[in-house]
Amino acid sequence: MRSRRARFLTGAVALIALGAAAFFVFSSERELALLRADGRDFDRHAREITASLSDLRSAQQAYVAAGQGVTFWMPKVGEIANGVTTAIAALRSAATGAAALSSIDAATATLADFGQVDKRARDYLRLGQLLMAGDVIFTKGDQIAAAAARHIESARLAEHQNLDAAEGVVRRQEAMVLAGAGGLTAVIVLILGLGRVPADAVDAPLSTTSPLSIAGDRATVKGQSAAPAVASGTMSSTTRAVSPILKTAAQLCTDFACMRDLNDLQLLLARASDVMDAAGLVVWLGNVDKGELQPVLTQGYSDETRARLPNVARSANNAAAAAYRSGEVQIVRSRPGGAKGAVVAPILGVHGCIGALSAEIRGGGEASDSVQALASIVAAQLASVLGATQVEAPASRAVASS
Repeated sequence: MRSRRARFLTGAVALIALGAAAFFVFSSERELALLRADGRDFDRHAREITASLSDLRSAQQAYVAAGQGVTFWMPKVGEIANGVTTAIAALRSAATGAAALSSIDAATATLADFGQVDKRARDYLRLGQLLMAGDVIFTKGDQIAAAAARHIESARLAEHQNLDAAEGVVRRQEAMVLAGAGGLTAVIVLILGLGRVPADAVDAPLSTTSPLSIAGDRATVKGQSAAPAVASGTMSSTTRAVSPILKTAAQLCTDFACMRDLNDLQLLLARASDVMDAAGLVVWLGNVDKGELQPVLTQGYSDETRARLPNVARSANNAAAAAYRSGEVQIVRSRPGGAKGAVVAPILGVHGCIGALSAEIRGGGEASDSVQALASIVAAQLASVLGATQVEAPASRAVASS
C-alpha cells in the first residue's frame, strides 16, 4: 500500500475501531458499577427487613411475657409490621430478577398471614385466654415470621445470582468487542507493514542498446544506460504508546535487581502493593520436608494478623496451595458486600514452584489482567531473591512487617 492517503485512511479506521471499543468498555464498566451499587443496596435492605422480622417476632411474644404490658407492645407490633410491609414493597421495586420477585411476593403473602395470626392472638388476650394466645404466638406467629425471613433471604441470594449473570454477559460482550477491535487493528498493522516502501528503494535501471556503429571493418556495440529513476519516499514513524503499568513493572524489575537487604525488599513489596491496589501481600515459601507453605514476608497487615497466619498444607483446598501445586495464577473473586478478592501467583524457580505470592485486592480488581500480570512479575522477581534462601527444614518462621 504505497498511497499515503490510503495508508492514512486505513490507520484512521484502526484508531476509530480502538476508540469505539474503548468507549464501549468504559460505558460497560460504568453500567457494571451502577449494577454493583444497586446490588449492595438491595443486599442491605434485605438484611434490614430480616432484622425487622426478628424484632416483630420478639414484640409479639412480649404479649404473653410476664411483666410486659400489651398496651405498649400491641401498637409496637403494628408499627413494626407496617414498616416491614413498606420495606418489602420498596425491595420489590428494586429487584431485577424473576426469582427474586417471586420470593418477595411470597414474603408479602406470608406477612399478610402474620397479620391474621396477630389478630387471633389479640382476640384471645381480650377474652383473657392467655394460654391460647401464647399457643398461637409461639407456633403460628413464630413460624410465619421465620418463613417470611427465609423468603427475603432467598430473594437476596437470587438477586446476587442475577447480578453475577448480568456481569458475566457484560464481560463477554467486552471481550468480543476488544477481540474484534484488536483483530481489526492487527490486520491493518499487517497490511501497512507489508505495504511499506523502504526509503532507499530504487527502480531497476533501464538499459538501451544503440545501433551498430561501423568503424572500418569492426563493429562495436555501445551501451547507453538511462538515468535511474530513484523513488524516494518517507515513512512516518509511528511510536506505540507505552502503558504506565508496563513502565512501573519495568522499574520494579530494575529495583529488584538492585536490592541490597530485607528493608529494600519490604519497600519494593509496598510499591507493588500500591500499584496493584492491594490491601495486603503475603509471600509464602514452600517447605520441602513437610510439604507445606509458610508465610515468610507480609505487607499491609497488622502484627496481630501476621501472628495468626498459619502454615498451609500443600494439599489444602485454598488458592495459595492450588497455586503452589499447579504453578498457575489463581483468582479468588470478590462478592458485593463480602470479602475482598485476591490474586495468588506461583513463585517459580529452576526446580519448580517454591512458593506463592498472595495479594488481597480492593474494589474487584482481581479480575484485571494488569493486576494479574503485575502479581506474576513480582512473583518472578521474588523467585530469584528467595530461591537461594529456601531451606528444606526451617527451624522457625520469620514474618517481616511493612
